Amino acid sequence: MAWLVLLAAAAFEIAFALSLKPSEGFSRLWPTAGVLVFGVISVVLLAKTLDRLPVGTAYAIWTGLGSVGVVTLGIILFDEPATPARLGCIALIVAGIIGLRLAGAE
Repeated sequence: MAWLVLLAAAAFEIAFALSLKPSEGFSRLWPTAGVLVFGVISVVLLAKTLDRLPVGTAYAIWTGLGSVGVVTLGIILFDEPATPARLGCIALIVAGIIGLRLAGAE
């Protein structure tokens, strides 16, 4: 169950980061509210996993999934470049996440 909560925390981390661009420097109300709400929910969910998962593993997976999600959605939604180097780096992050999960707790 902790792993599912961690996945939800990562999803809210992605929503948090993607809300930053449309907030235009926190000058637009609703995207700014999204930044705040998504960020708080993400951290609260992450904290709820720490009674079952090691903090280093949980944090690394949370940030890794967030990074992969934001880069991938940045390519799709914001027409950011999908260069071989960027895609290779995403693959390395995914490999690290898988490695931590396989080597980690529960």
